[in-house]
Amino acid sequence: MIMNSILEDFKQAFKTGNILYQLIVINVVVFLFFGVLNVVMSLAGQAEAFQLFTLYFRLPSNIPAMLTQPWSLLTHFFMHLGFFHILFNMLWLFWFGRIITEYLGQNKVLGFYIWGGLGGALLYLLAYNTLPLFAGTQGILLGASGATTAVIVAAAVFQPNFTLNLMFLGPVKLKYIAGVVVGISFLQSAGTNAGGNIAHLGGALVGYISMKQLQSGNDWSKPIVSLITWVKSLFKPQPKIKVSYRSERKEKARTNSKSKSKSPVSKTTNDTTSQEEIDAILDKISDKGYDALSKSEKQKLFNASKD
Repeated sequence: MIMNSILEDFKQAFKTGNILYQLIVINVVVFLFFGVLNVVMSLAGQAEAFQLFTLYFRLPSNIPAMLTQPWSLLTHFFMHLGFFHILFNMLWLFWFGRIITEYLGQNKVLGFYIWGGLGGALLYLLAYNTLPLFAGTQGILLGASGATTAVIVAAAVFQPNFTLNLMFLGPVKLKYIAGVVVGISFLQSAGTNAGGNIAHLGGALVGYISMKQLQSGNDWSKPIVSLITWVKSLFKPQPKIKVSYRSERKEKARTNSKSKSKSPVSKTTNDTTSQEEIDAILDKISDKGYDALSKSEKQKLFNASKD
């Protein structure tokens, strides 16, 4: 019951929330999926198989390996395996993404997030395959830190003097928060998590450039939104259009009108109405309806029906 209630809350948040909330929900759902799968497979003695499975969604530093699973360029920044890892990423995304949503709209958050994740991945691959520090080593990248850093920097570039009240610190301007985040990532780019911090810097760079481009009139979120809209349209049922031809309607009306007659219309009726006149009256009914007939036409049709 509790699990069903949580799932319903997620569904409702996803349906009614904006893109910012949808991004958070997707990250949380993916985290819970892999978390539950990890427990189940570990209890079944398949912990190693679980690790191998997750490799398909993480980004390998080896370019030939990455080319065999190109989707990992996207999936790696929706994947977290540690609670505090996803907690802080989602908090950063919520705090700074809300600022962008309020001033620029929800589509911009999606653009900064996706481009930031891709930018972090590309700088990560470049560093691992060119810098002497990483010579002879292999790395794996996962987590939304690059994407969320892009959102942080973009918000700071757009509203540098916007103030947030931080716990234990009080009011702090966005430009200082972004500066500390980028500075820490730079100082740790040669440490134990060098690849991850380099991805943060890649996301920060993309966040800065894309916001500057937006301020110049170039919206990088448009192709992302257009692509996602197109993908969604593939899964929407297309309405069936029924084409009705005038000739068919006319023939049906004529048939219905004739069927009301109790006997065939003769060439000459009681009031000397000709067959051509009756046909003309039936055509008028087909085109305009019975109510369009004059009193005399209705009488002629009535008299013809008695023959």
